[in-house]
Amino acid sequence: MSGIDEIFRRAKEGRPLFVNREALRPEYVPATLPFRDAQTKAIAQVLAPILRGSKPSNLLLYGKTGTGKTAVTNYVLSKLKAEANTSDLILAYVNTRLADGEYRTLADFAKFLDLRKEKQIPLTGLAIGEVVDRISDNIKSNKKKVVLVLDEIDYLVKLFGDDILYAFTRSGERLAPGFLALVGISNDLKFKEGLDPRVLSSLSEEELVFPPYTVDELREILTERAKMAFRPSVASSAAINMCAAIAGSEHGDARRAIDLLRIAGEVAEREGLSEIDESCIRRASDKMEHDRVDEAIRSLPVQNKAILLAVSMFNGGTNTGELYIAYSNLCKKIGVETLTQRRMSGILGDLDLLGLVEASVVSKGRRGRTKKIQLLIGKDALEKTFSEDTTFGAAN
Repeated sequence: MSGIDEIFRRAKEGRPLFVNREALRPEYVPATLPFRDAQTKAIAQVLAPILRGSKPSNLLLYGKTGTGKTAVTNYVLSKLKAEANTSDLILAYVNTRLADGEYRTLADFAKFLDLRKEKQIPLTGLAIGEVVDRISDNIKSNKKKVVLVLDEIDYLVKLFGDDILYAFTRSGERLAPGFLALVGISNDLKFKEGLDPRVLSSLSEEELVFPPYTVDELREILTERAKMAFRPSVASSAAINMCAAIAGSEHGDARRAIDLLRIAGEVAEREGLSEIDESCIRRASDKMEHDRVDEAIRSLPVQNKAILLAVSMFNGGTNTGELYIAYSNLCKKIGVETLTQRRMSGILGDLDLLGLVEASVVSKGRRGRTKKIQLLIGKDALEKTFSEDTTFGAAN
């Protein structure tokens, strides 16, 4: 029997461990959201004026990945939609990282207004200003009350600027008798520093911070999800404790904790085990870390990739001056624009936040200070990812 035949045989004959795998998916929104009651009520209070036909304040939500921002927002919006029970209320959600561009962000938004169905906004071909005008005219002429959630709004602003935000935050009278309220969700508390002051004053009318989950909170969340997802006794308290401890040590990320438990369950199921053990969790954690790094590298803009590849050329780390020379030479080799050293330093900060490099300032005594820059990920994973990139394949 071949290896594939054995895999399929075990899949058919083995006893499934899951009864509801979807309960451990990132997009799943449970009936209750533990430890987020205060945030749920705060968002509901901001959006409640919609039920009286009034425009609510714009809202910014901050917090690290996996702190419940998106889940709580979608939960409140679902309750709001049910309570309003009116066709002129439009609740739109766009993840700007997945949209990956101003035009696609607007086109995804247009779907909620049926503008894509009416072929008024094609997938490509119009100027950004024209798309904004058509969206605005639709809201005004149909007297629509719109809440637009822009998830990972920091990604949109960092890569494409705040032109869309400026257009929508300054369009109040133009949309009357309709209105558009914005809810921005950000993983970066500092992203506002690059906003136009006029955008900032309009966008951040209300702000709310989501704190990380504690290990005890993660344990309770996983316990409830495990009851929905697995057969009895598949996820022991020891397995749940281990998943909570691993995720709790990484900024209280509930999404990672839930994913870890799901992948560990899939590993156990593939191995024909009756329960999740420590080995399953370790293997699941290793897989997630590999996938996280791979996805982080693949989704980087070209300039970020060039700087990351330049950092990898120095085995023991380097400083800003040496790195800039290597980066400049690489840009010439692959035929992309060379940024200034100051801009390169800014991108290094972004790569540091992603955990791909470490860019720390070290003292040199009387000679002042310098920045020590070194790669934090395995070069093998980096080289494999870049070898598949048409821009960098030849340079790697």
